[in-house]
Order: sequence, then structure tokens, then C-alpha cells
Amino acid sequence: MPRPPDPGPTFDGGPPLDAGELVGLLADDDRRKVVAALVLGASSRAEIAAAAGLDLRQVVKALNRLVSAGLVLEEREEYLLLEAAFAFAARAVAAARPRPELDEHGNAPPDEARVLRAFVRDGRLTSIPSSWGKRRVVLEWLAQRFEPGRRYSEAEVNLSLMQVHPDNAALRRYLVDDGFLSRDHGEYWRSGGRVEPDTTEAPEEPS
Repeated sequence: MPRPPDPGPTFDGGPPLDAGELVGLLADDDRRKVVAALVLGASSRAEIAAAAGLDLRQVVKALNRLVSAGLVLEEREEYLLLEAAFAFAARAVAAARPRPELDEHGNAPPDEARVLRAFVRDGRLTSIPSSWGKRRVVLEWLAQRFEPGRRYSEAEVNLSLMQVHPDNAALRRYLVDDGFLSRDHGEYWRSGGRVEPDTTEAPEEPS
């Protein structure tokens, strides 16, 4: 019997930011200081103001812009920087550069490479296979996007999956249902895949 669908919400902050949008956001001095404070671990407005050396009015203005752009998440007056957005923007720039024709799936086992060539082109999923066997091959490929042992927020998982296909909710659900990702209290971690670490239990929080 199939498992019930994952009830988690989808990422509704719009498409991932591109490099130009990130540069535009960080062109403002106050926003750069707020982002730096978030990187250093500040999360409340007061903590951000203290770390950034800004007054509360400047912090609120900068945070409002960063949240509306989708680079920062706000929940109960706590703020989280989506640091993965920078890596995804850099990856998109690299993918857009002209490059010689290569077999992007040449290193996969032959049977898997045939499936990936049919469903993955230039790093993007053209469609989600309806066949369970072919979908497992695609999910194995997707699981490699997540670092073993690291926790991801739901927004970070969705942001990563949106880089390859617009139906990030379906892909996230398949990854969880087929054991490639585990989920607990809104956090995800890699629990399957070709190089399978010992992550059957949720990683302990760092002390």
C-alpha cells in the first residue's frame, strides 16, 4: 500500500534568485551587514542590530527587502538566511556558460545512464518518470544534491529541487517515500543513495 503523501507546504517564495538579483540585493550596505549578521548566527532583530552595528529601523528595512526577495525566511520574528541560494545561483551561472558537448551521464552505470539520458537534459529533469523503476534511478540522481549528515530546512530542499523541475513538492515526497531523504519536525537529511552514510537516525544537534 502506498504511503500517504507528505503534508509539508511547498516553497512559495517564487523562483530561485539568480546571480544578478543576489548582487542587486547585496549592493546595499545595510543589507550586506544584515546578511553578514545572519551568517554569524544572529536571528532576532535585536541580535542582528547588535551584530551589524545598525539601529532597529535600518534592520527592519533591510530585513523586509531580503524577506520579500526570498533570500531570508521569517518565522515568529526569527530570521534565517537561505545560504544555499548563493550556491544555486553560482551553479546556474556555470551551467549557462557555453561548454563542449559531453555525455553528462557517462559516469553512471549503463542501465541508469540510459534512463537519465531519457529524463535529464542539461542538469534539468524534463519529466518525472511514471515507472517506479525509472523513477528510482532519477531519485538516486537527485539524492546526490544533498550532503550526507547535513540537515536541510524544507525551504532549502524545495529550493534545490526547483533547480531541476518545477514540481518540487512531488519530488520531495518521492525522495521521502522511497527512503532517500528522512524528515522530522520540518527538517530533512540524506538517509539513502549510492554512498549511503549511517543516517538512519536523525543527526544529533551540535553541542
